[in-house]
Amino acid sequence: MFVYGTLLENDNEFGAFLKSNSNHITSGSFNGYLYDLGEYPGAIYDPLTKQQVFGQVLLLDNDPAILKTLDEYEGFGEEDDQPDLFIRRIIPVHTDKKIMDCYVYLYNLPVTGCPQISSGIYNA
Repeated sequence: MFVYGTLLENDNEFGAFLKSNSNHITSGSFNGYLYDLGEYPGAIYDPLTKQQVFGQVLLLDNDPAILKTLDEYEGFGEEDDQPDLFIRRIIPVHTDKKIMDCYVYLYNLPVTGCPQISSGIYNA
């Protein structure tokens, strides 16, 4: 899984949950745009842009409940209000050694009027 936002924060309860249920692999990035949505960021994947969203690649422990918990946190799933706030997709993530296909939560609502984080790095 590739994470780029609040799930990287140690003082975030779901970030701590993720950290205790995964292993850090490497830093990475994907082609896309990062937006400041107020309390959290949202990323849009765009394979044709040269802009990058930066974050970390994690290997999740082998337990389906982990993804279910993260899906609930990110507002993704049939039981959530529709349309989903974020969607979980597999996209290519660039690392210093190779390209890895990773799950990532991508923002699923319009970003009109939201400031873009041009550095591609979220700082809470």
